[in-house]
Amino acid sequence: MTDFIRACIRANEEIAQALKEGFDASWFEKTVVGAGGDVSSKLDLMAEAIFVKHLGGFGQIESEESGVIGEGESQIIIDPIDGSSNALSLFPFYGTSVAKVNAEGILDAAIVCNLANSDIFFTTTAQGVQQGKLFTTHFHTPHTAPHAEVGLFEKAYANPTLVALLDQEKLKFRAPGAIALSLAYARSVNYVLFMGTFRIYDFAAGLALCEGLEVIVEEDYVIVSKEKAIAQKIEKLIKEL
Repeated sequence: MTDFIRACIRANEEIAQALKEGFDASWFEKTVVGAGGDVSSKLDLMAEAIFVKHLGGFGQIESEESGVIGEGESQIIIDPIDGSSNALSLFPFYGTSVAKVNAEGILDAAIVCNLANSDIFFTTTAQGVQQGKLFTTHFHTPHTAPHAEVGLFEKAYANPTLVALLDQEKLKFRAPGAIALSLAYARSVNYVLFMGTFRIYDFAAGLALCEGLEVIVEEDYVIVSKEKAIAQKIEKLIKEL
């Protein structure tokens, strides 16, 4: 495990410990529009500050909340709280995502954490994709469900026609509302589908965790599946819209 991944885990553990003590009333307050285009909450900014403290020495941070922070040859792309709306609704599917792009422009490390259940996924060039839990030292190859019954469709609410087509094809799905986390669980589910505007904060870490899976990335959609036939079937439905 690299020093960078260790620092990311320490940051996640600090955030998780703060959340474990209960959501502070101030975290629900909204502030200003962040670099990613959404209004930042004080929860987002609390998590961002912790990441900056732990990761600032590894390079220049580009955060969904405050934009560019600090200096350095490497670029560290962070979404301090992935699934902010879920977190602020106390719905247990939210986490963090971090990706590091080195001075040569190569993404060499990424990590996504589910703060609601402590699941953590990371990848490095040396170790590949690993899964574990916060506050433990044991990591393993990610769990997979060979006969998964559901997919994950992010932004389903904005795509009713495609929802109907997926239903006709009996491609069941859930729409949990945190794209990096959904991509982290791509090996467990039938597929992960996103329809909408592509933002680097949402995808840098999550897609890095999908190495070895069937991945289709276009300007307005992303499809990931263990099965090439499933990914192609969904893409065909999208092209029929």
